[in-house]
Amino acid sequence: MNNPTSKLLYWAITCALAGFIFGFDLIVISGAEQKIQSLWGLSGLQHGLAMSAALWGTVVGAIFGGRPTDKYGRKKVLLWIGILYFVSAIGSAFAPNVTLFAISRFIGGIGIGVSTVAAPLFISEISPADRRGRLTGMFQFNIVLGLLVATISNAAILWIMGSDSETAWRWMLGIEAIPALIYSFMCFSLPESPRWLIDKGQRDEGKKILGQINPSFSDTQLEDKVVEIEQAADLESGSPRVFWKPLKLALVLAFLIAFFNQLSGINAILGYAPRILGMTGFDPGESLFNATLITLVNLIFTLVGLRLIDKLGRRTLLYIGSIGYIASLSICAWAFDRFEEDFAIVSDAITLRQNVNAIQNDLSLVPERFQPVIHENDHSPERILDVAKHAQMDGSKHSWFGAGLVLISILGFIAAHAIGQGAVIWVFISEIFPAAARGFGQSLGSATHWVFAAILTFVFPLAMEAFTATQIFGFFAFMMILQLVWVILMVPETKGVSLEDMQNNLSNR
Repeated sequence: MNNPTSKLLYWAITCALAGFIFGFDLIVISGAEQKIQSLWGLSGLQHGLAMSAALWGTVVGAIFGGRPTDKYGRKKVLLWIGILYFVSAIGSAFAPNVTLFAISRFIGGIGIGVSTVAAPLFISEISPADRRGRLTGMFQFNIVLGLLVATISNAAILWIMGSDSETAWRWMLGIEAIPALIYSFMCFSLPESPRWLIDKGQRDEGKKILGQINPSFSDTQLEDKVVEIEQAADLESGSPRVFWKPLKLALVLAFLIAFFNQLSGINAILGYAPRILGMTGFDPGESLFNATLITLVNLIFTLVGLRLIDKLGRRTLLYIGSIGYIASLSICAWAFDRFEEDFAIVSDAITLRQNVNAIQNDLSLVPERFQPVIHENDHSPERILDVAKHAQMDGSKHSWFGAGLVLISILGFIAAHAIGQGAVIWVFISEIFPAAARGFGQSLGSATHWVFAAILTFVFPLAMEAFTATQIFGFFAFMMILQLVWVILMVPETKGVSLEDMQNNLSNR
């Protein structure tokens, strides 16, 4: 691979594969979460803890991932991410109880958290300014590709093993070990970040890799670039870090972009998509298909976002995404309010049909609305299925439009996320910090992202019991109105600006 452009692309793809496994791990659990809850008889609180274990690990990885990334280098950390993914996949698949399952998921979460620090950072540091958005954005593209492959993988496993299989969920989680191994071996071919090498005093090695990245540079231009990196590092080392204006502003921007990213509801909607759609009357098979459709839309519009990020800029994409968020979430909230009773009838009918065998031994499993018509002496499977069938047909006469509207709104929400926040967040955070604080800053942005993701995933099952879907989606819509205000008032444009020039721009704001 002697072509410099091909070499750079290969390095970016290899590094971005950490994002593929991240995305795969994030969504693969959605196909298994209901089975896991029933298998171990978990309460809403226990289920929330088990489902959020990976995200709490992600918080730990994001908080502490910047230190080893800065101390030991980007390449070594990227390799260890693959090892953590592999251990998590095997441990989750063979877990005999919920405790070991949660521990295994926590380990994988650490890998995810560190990957959101090291991978975008590495790609941004090896990329020319005019291609940095697209190349760093490949991390997000691979996350979305991982989401799509995970939903297809879940559907294929259910199709092969059957929806009643007691072990299908273990295969869903264990298959992640394969891409984890492939990624780990590919990491051996990565170079170290030239900016990290120069910052650590390994000038000649850093200059050599810069030459591979910028083959059109003359010796003079290459030397000038090395000097520019050294001077930026010298300026940073002489500044009080906490009170240095570029760092303070970058910290605020990183915190808020990560905060608003999660308060859109993206992780909750992706992680619980089959359950959310099930609330409108889609049965489990349809909900899983629709979850696959959601990730396909995510992939398509992520590609659109990456196509536009170096043309329109980061700020413009955040405008587009914010407006799309507000519209789609508001429509979704309205649909759940307008068709609430019809959705409930169809959902209860599906629950009745699914529990037909268990009801023979426990009549308390009959939804309250059907208890008057299913008597103690008249609860044969045939009678229960007949009641469920007619109730579902009657509810569907009125709810089909609302169910379709919810699905379309969620697809619109995903498209808005993919073209806006999804395409921008990791690129933006990796760009705005000065070199000496880049690992620390990436950690802060990632940690903020994952703290709120973990809280949201933990709280969401409880929120679904305590609040209506209208209230939940209405809250997300309100938060996106606040995001739009933030974009208008605070967000700078980083398109086409070198990493060394970024700190000067922030100093002048």
